[in-house]
Amino acid sequence: MDKEKIIQSITDSKESKVKIAVADIDGVLRGKYIHKHKFLDSLDKTIGLCDVIFGWDSGDVCYDNSEVTGWHSGYPDAKAKIDITTFRQIPWEGSTPFFLADFSQDKKYAESTCPRSLLKRVNEECESMGFKAMFAQEFEWFNFKGKPDEMPQSGFQQPEPVTPGMFGYSVLRTSLNQAYCNDIFEMMEAFNVPLEGIHTETGPGVYEAAILYDDVISAADKAVLFKSGVREIAYRHNMMASFMAKWNIHLPGSGGHIHQSLWDKKGETNLFFDGNGSNGMSEIMEHYIAGQLACLPDILPMFAPTVNSYKRISHGDWAPSTVTWGIDNRTTAVRVIPLNKTNTRIESRVPGADTNPYLAITAALASGLYGIKHQLKLSIPQSVGNAYQDKNREELPDSLLKATEKMTTSKIAKELFGDAFVNHFTKTREWEWRQFMNQVTDWELKRYFEII
Repeated sequence: MDKEKIIQSITDSKESKVKIAVADIDGVLRGKYIHKHKFLDSLDKTIGLCDVIFGWDSGDVCYDNSEVTGWHSGYPDAKAKIDITTFRQIPWEGSTPFFLADFSQDKKYAESTCPRSLLKRVNEECESMGFKAMFAQEFEWFNFKGKPDEMPQSGFQQPEPVTPGMFGYSVLRTSLNQAYCNDIFEMMEAFNVPLEGIHTETGPGVYEAAILYDDVISAADKAVLFKSGVREIAYRHNMMASFMAKWNIHLPGSGGHIHQSLWDKKGETNLFFDGNGSNGMSEIMEHYIAGQLACLPDILPMFAPTVNSYKRISHGDWAPSTVTWGIDNRTTAVRVIPLNKTNTRIESRVPGADTNPYLAITAALASGLYGIKHQLKLSIPQSVGNAYQDKNREELPDSLLKATEKMTTSKIAKELFGDAFVNHFTKTREWEWRQFMNQVTDWELKRYFEII
């Protein structure tokens, strides 16, 4: 629908409210309902949202190290711009109109804190280089019986998965919760987040869904909305959906792999494919892969943003911990899928399901473009076989602390994203690490309480 038809649809609707949302630095949607008259009045203006959404963590605890906002600034309003092209209706809320917004017109937040604005800036560079970026993110996540008020009461101890056993690609297990699975597929379609497929993964209560590919901004929007939407749909089935990277040390982690390719400006020619190239790869594709591999250690927190992320990486369970690439090899950091002129692409396998899709997709695109701009050669040998056992490759930082320290001083990160963003983002990751270090865990109590 074009702008005029959307405005007419909202004007004529019996619904009096519209829902708007922005993504914070953790990829959590923050938003509110507004009257449709306020929405219509805001379309050619901006709308104020308290900038505390960029001044606190995922638990609403205010940062003590943020320069952008804080008690020192009084938490003023940031000016959000509603993106009318993101219009969709929420099928599980009676078709309430919904729109995403960002802070791309508020320079202070666009440069330092707003994930969607950062992606838009990198995509502008991509387009100026003559490329159209096509992306899709896929997610694995675990589903548990119970409601949000029940989990904290139990101390998150021994949550019960909705299905038992290790049963990947099971046609049997999806039938056990068929109504839930059907709702995800059909309601996401109605929400303009169409899925390519959904199936069980190996592990109790775990599903995987792949979102249909789209231009890079729309792909990131859909990934963010998918995570939030699945949680909301799960509530309606008395379930909780968890996108933690590693909720149980004895089970596989949850990935958030990113599929990507570059096309010509018209979107007609896949520039990653070259029938005469090595393994069907074009020179552009090789530069792109080389850029991702070169930048990966310096920008890892954008792919692994939480303390828990690093419990998934480094354990050899479908999550790479080294700088590697390979042809259709799921043990490498970059999986090259050289199929044909339509489907040739790469898959970044480092990101977990806990990523902020805007930041993970931005990092993937920016680092690939870095390789093209600097004409980097794909000099790292291809990994054949089990890359987890190849200890001769560069290892990624194995904790959020180490990864954040590396990104804080990285010239590459600042070239890709700018000083303002790197400064703010790494401070939020430092804060995340400190919150973890301030806790006494069950492991410590069991290990030290009596015997030490």
